[in-house]
Amino acid sequence: MARDEDIVRLRELLSTRLGMTFDDKRDPQLAEVLKARATQHGLTGRGYLDRLGTAWNNELAALAEAVTINETYFFRNIEQFNVLAEVVLPARVRARSGERRLRLLSVGCSTGEEAYTLAMVAAERIDPAWDVSIVGLDVNRAALRVAAAGRYSRWSLRETPAAAQHRWFRTVADGVEIDERLRGRVRFLEYNAANDDPLLFAPDTYDVVFCRNLLMYLTPPTVAAAVARITRALAPGGYLFLGHTDSLGTRPTALTVQHTHGTFYYQKAATVPPAKPTPERQPLKRPERSVRPERKRDQVLHLVEQERFGDALAVLDDIGTAEADRPDVLLVRGAVLAHLGHTGRAAALCRKLLDRDALNPDAHHLLAECLEGDGDSATALEHHRMAAHLDAGFAMPRLRLGLLARRRGDRPTAERELDRAVTLLRHESDERILLFGGGFGRGALIALCHAELAATR
Repeated sequence: MARDEDIVRLRELLSTRLGMTFDDKRDPQLAEVLKARATQHGLTGRGYLDRLGTAWNNELAALAEAVTINETYFFRNIEQFNVLAEVVLPARVRARSGERRLRLLSVGCSTGEEAYTLAMVAAERIDPAWDVSIVGLDVNRAALRVAAAGRYSRWSLRETPAAAQHRWFRTVADGVEIDERLRGRVRFLEYNAANDDPLLFAPDTYDVVFCRNLLMYLTPPTVAAAVARITRALAPGGYLFLGHTDSLGTRPTALTVQHTHGTFYYQKAATVPPAKPTPERQPLKRPERSVRPERKRDQVLHLVEQERFGDALAVLDDIGTAEADRPDVLLVRGAVLAHLGHTGRAAALCRKLLDRDALNPDAHHLLAECLEGDGDSATALEHHRMAAHLDAGFAMPRLRLGLLARRRGDRPTAERELDRAVTLLRHESDERILLFGGGFGRGALIALCHAELAATR
């Protein structure tokens, strides 16, 4: 078995060379991978790691095959493809009517199902005379070979509409094969998300980019760089789709959030203004218990901590008009109203906040909590996902996503989200726990996650 320090070093190398991050529970798998790859080359674990730290690119590719996850299927999260068909492609056809050319990109395409789904939707919606190009990118060479071959098991069609199955697939001995015409419209290329490629990500190239279920596996610096290059490569007015568990990591400067068909996605501004420095969202802290709060908002937080919600609302009502309309004060008022059971009024405040700033993760999360309380779990799920998208360090929506997944029997999602919540709760701001923790402290929320995880296993 590999030594602990070897696993730490392997994780560091994977982070540096592939931009990947791994949680502790994957250490046993990494230990097995390290042992197998070192044995393959007749090296000790330490010798293998020493060599991997150099430009050993072929082995890096083999290692990427061993550690990446490739489970996917056609038309996964079909609501996003409904948006593509009914909103995005018509808009881009209008924008490109002079050129009659569209470019679509699938980043982290795995075994190709997503890229081929893009091709199917485009073929159904766009005049065949148009020049339509779809490119799929992935670091895993084995996955790319599967994608290029275009052969799949029938299980990969489990969400594929019958009409698409009939038009684009033919039965072969071991499953199904993509129609040759469709396969000719998609190119697959090896790409490491830790690296830039100025030609592949040339400015204003793509009309649509799908980058789903990749960012969640990357380090924060890699996410920031990947989002920046994707944004650069999007044409003005182009669209970006992320996976439900992905997050942009920071507030995008050139992207606006859109919501239709029960899903969130992003659109690049038609004319991108110069980037302005924006203050980093700072974790909010409640005042020390030993110090009497002087500002009214701090008094409210102090009263919320004591669960004196009626008194907290009275203090908020006494705040001057200008201060009462500040976003942070409106958010606290919404949380207090929710604690008092006035979810309708709280939700209205959240919508007011989102009208001003659609990328406010706290407002999305509080609105989701209100919707849950009113029995609208489906819409709540969308806002929890958006909150998690917008702030990668926000624990509370991850916790709620895990609990909702457990409630509907989605065990893999429940485990993933609750595991993530445990990690994030250790660093969650005191104020967020106070406002959104339902009266539970940090330790109790972590214990709740562990109990729910134990019940799923």
